[in-house]
Amino acid sequence: MDSLTQAVLGGAVGYAVLGNKVGRKAAIYGAILGTLPDLDVFLPYGGEVEAFTFHRGFSHSLLVHLLISPLIVWLISTYDQGAAQFKKHWFWLVFLCLSTHGILDSFTVYGTQLLWPITEYPFAISNLFIIDPVYTLPLLIAFIVVLLPNIKPKRASKINLFAIVISSLYACWSLVAKVYIDNTVAIALNDRQIKVNHYLSTPAPLSTLLWRILIMSDDQYYEGYVSVFDSASDVSLSVYDSSDYLLDNIQDEWGVQRLQWFTKGFYSVKQDEQNIVLSDLRMGVECSYVFNFIVGKQTSNGIVTGTFEKVSGRPDLSQLGNIWDRIWDASISLAPHKKNGVCVTSE
Repeated sequence: MDSLTQAVLGGAVGYAVLGNKVGRKAAIYGAILGTLPDLDVFLPYGGEVEAFTFHRGFSHSLLVHLLISPLIVWLISTYDQGAAQFKKHWFWLVFLCLSTHGILDSFTVYGTQLLWPITEYPFAISNLFIIDPVYTLPLLIAFIVVLLPNIKPKRASKINLFAIVISSLYACWSLVAKVYIDNTVAIALNDRQIKVNHYLSTPAPLSTLLWRILIMSDDQYYEGYVSVFDSASDVSLSVYDSSDYLLDNIQDEWGVQRLQWFTKGFYSVKQDEQNIVLSDLRMGVECSYVFNFIVGKQTSNGIVTGTFEKVSGRPDLSQLGNIWDRIWDASISLAPHKKNGVCVTSE
């Protein structure tokens, strides 16, 4: 999730654990700890693929959080002598602020290595979009209220707890919506006899009422949007080709295998001039994928290993205004504009 959400979640958790004993300080420490795991983005991983696939690794591991919490408590009590009398409570504050960060990140589609180093598997439930105001707003309001100088501690605690409950219930709702969407799409796919190698549903931007559907089939993939108000007959999918054969000569490269593993098979391969580009289909939309890597080069001697440089797709924001309308009207298309197979930003 975004940094603001992680900070206010940490603040809410911190205040819930220790606010009745140390006051606003608990929320401030919680907000700092809530953002701490994401500092791994500043580590020199040695390459674009490494930075992409090692992010949300050890710093998001629940096992690491458990082991490092006593050390952080020791640092806090060394800096703040008053913290020594509540060491047990400080441990829970630190551990819960760190671990809820990792757990919340696993609700997105990116992938979070919650059990590193036992396994590097990137857990991704994909029931929340990376930015969701409905989840964040109650926690943000509570964080602001807690920091107000004239607010009574008892009232602040009630508001803070209420915000945690509301955000948690919203996360639960998103899971219910995801199950409904998956069942609706399963009926549609069965009726249309579409072969499914891999299937993914993830919320559309800023909402859990509309979901993006991604289906991997043989040398092609389907993308579509389904609302919680749609029936199986309303499911509309666009099909696109993927030139996976372009990887044949470079299939043994670590970077290629790492990207195939991390994307869990949700990737496309296309040739852009002389570059062979592998795109992670989970994040972004057709024509505007966030993570694309030059994995190969077309030469006179065939395809050779590329630079694995990350290239960003040009975002097409023209459809953002239609997302709300698509929730209610299944006839509205969010498919990208293409001319002669080439993406364009407008018709």
